[in-house]
Amino acid sequence: MRNEIQFKVYGRMALFTDPVTKVGGEKSSYPIPTYQAIKGIIESLYWKPTIVWIIDEMRVMNEICTQSRGIRPIVYGGGNELSIYKYLSNVCYEVRAHFIFNMHRTDMVLDRNENKHHNIAKRMIERGGRRDIFLGTRECQAYVEPVEYGKTEGFYEHTGKILLGTMFHGFNYTDETAANMLQVRLWQPVMENGVVKFITPEECTLVRNIRKVTSKHFDKNSVNFVDDEYADMEGGIL
Repeated sequence: MRNEIQFKVYGRMALFTDPVTKVGGEKSSYPIPTYQAIKGIIESLYWKPTIVWIIDEMRVMNEICTQSRGIRPIVYGGGNELSIYKYLSNVCYEVRAHFIFNMHRTDMVLDRNENKHHNIAKRMIERGGRRDIFLGTRECQAYVEPVEYGKTEGFYEHTGKILLGTMFHGFNYTDETAANMLQVRLWQPVMENGVVKFITPEECTLVRNIRKVTSKHFDKNSVNFVDDEYADMEGGIL
C-alpha cells in the first residue's frame, strides 16, 4: 500500500483500557491494543499535523496472558489508595499502517511532500522512535523495530475467528474531522488467525460526543517542515 510502514512493537507488559476507566480505581486491560493505542505508538515514532496515520492490520504474535499487580495510585483528594491493575504480559505485535494527508489542515499545505514524510517515518522506525514508546500507559515501556509483516508465525496462526466484544476504537479529534467536537468511537473487533483488521474511523457507527473543542493552529514558526527535516536526515543529523 502507498506510504505503508511495517514494524514490530513489544514489551514486558501492557495496559490497554477504556479512557473512561483512566480517572481512577482498578483497571483491566483489553485483550488486544486499541486502534488509538497503535496510532499513539506510531505518532511517537513520527508525527506531523500534516498527516494522519491509518492503522490497517495488526498481528498478535504472543499468547494473550494477564498478570495482576497491586498499585498505589495518587488520589485526587490527596494520599494514595491500593488498586489492582490487570496487565497483559509479554506482548508482541506486528503492525501495518499508512498515512494520508490531513486535508483539513490548510495551514500545512506547504508541508505535503509524500516521499519525504515516508522516508523519515521509516528512518524513525529503524531508530526506535522519536519519543518513548508505551503500551497503553507510561509504566509499560515498549520497543519498536522494522519487520517484514507476516513472515514470522504467531501464536494464533491457526485458531480461526475469535470475537472480542465491544471495544474502544479511538477519538475523533477536531483537526482530523473539521468539526468543533471531540468524539469517542467504539467497535466490535474480530481476530482471525491472530490478525485484527481495523476499520477506519469513518466506518465506525458507534460514535458519541464528548465536548466542544477547537484545533490548534500550526505554521512554519511552530513546526519544522518536512523539507528541512529531510535535509537534516540526508546530512546525517537525524
